[in-house]
Amino acid sequence: MDNIPITDNHIHVDPFNGEGPLKVAQKFARSGGKRMIIPNKPSWTFGEPFNFEKAMEIVLKYVKEINDNSEIQAYAVVGLHPAELSRLVDSGKNLETAGDMIKAGLDYAQKLVMEDKAVAIGEIGRPHYEVSEEEWNLQNEIMFYAMQLASEAGCAVQLHTETSKEEQFKEFSQMANNAGLKEYKVVKHFSGPYTDPKENYGLTPSLISTRDVVSEGIKKSNYFLMETDYLDDLSRPGAVLGPKTVPRRTIEFINKGLISKEDAFIIHSDNIKKVYGIE
Repeated sequence: MDNIPITDNHIHVDPFNGEGPLKVAQKFARSGGKRMIIPNKPSWTFGEPFNFEKAMEIVLKYVKEINDNSEIQAYAVVGLHPAELSRLVDSGKNLETAGDMIKAGLDYAQKLVMEDKAVAIGEIGRPHYEVSEEEWNLQNEIMFYAMQLASEAGCAVQLHTETSKEEQFKEFSQMANNAGLKEYKVVKHFSGPYTDPKENYGLTPSLISTRDVVSEGIKKSNYFLMETDYLDDLSRPGAVLGPKTVPRRTIEFINKGLISKEDAFIIHSDNIKKVYGIE
């Protein structure tokens, strides 16, 4: 298994509320993991709501800490979770002002990517909870704006959205096309087993790595990524999935013959390289 660079495509680290970067990386490594792709957590999680630039700078610091002090290779994804806009609106900002603040934050995310400090813009998208029609429209406008920025930077985006099936994949694919962004550069974070191109319309599904989802996904295609969406929050231990899950699930499925070593290498190496340009 040593030649398979097992990668968790969406895993958080958080020393404010959780165990922090090194402890999470060590757990991941002990289970057979090699690479962690880490999106910044929202600004309120470190007690400074709407300090978007600091939220992104913090994750760059954590990635460096992991790279300097562990055997894990870590990569940053920077952006603004759609809940940041909702919280701005709840704080009394009008939609136009709130939208401008979010777009300015995304401009900074693009800058960090273009400086090779991060590999993608994310997690961006739209809420998984009910909002007003006006906010929903603005969230879609911001998602499209982020895709345009990613197109300019030549990078991927990680999407946080409502539970998505073929209808939503088609919508996001058309949005990417209109933004000039290659469809496979749109990574649907927390995806179900929509690995068939006829289902995902060319997007890259990042499968939440439960046994059911991965076993269903691999039956149709090996074009997907694997993730835990681990929150590193001591008030929610193990949520969403624990940091050991992707390595353990990959090794378990190889040992059971559910995934071949070749498939595992494609998932964790070839697909990662295609989406992020990471060797």
